[in-house]
Amino acid sequence: MVTVEFAPALQRHVNCAPQSVAPGTLREVLEAALRAAPELAHYVFDDQRAVRQHVAVFVNRQLVQDRVTLAQPLGDGDRVFVVQALSGG
Repeated sequence: MVTVEFAPALQRHVNCAPQSVAPGTLREVLEAALRAAPELAHYVFDDQRAVRQHVAVFVNRQLVQDRVTLAQPLGDGDRVFVVQALSGG
């Protein structure tokens, strides 16, 4: 299974406990995890289903660069962490 966790900054809008979902592409994994809290999807994805600019996705502590296709394959034991990205100076 793949573990998907949403940071507290996102959970303040919609509570979603860490999810264990079947392996697949990053998109499939995120979509499966968001089924537990569908209201959270519009905080993560834009209207084209790309990851929003203010959201960062990490797989095994590595920042995901592909915010559109999310085609990276994930396997058993992988961990996904979705956070609200910070900007400013």
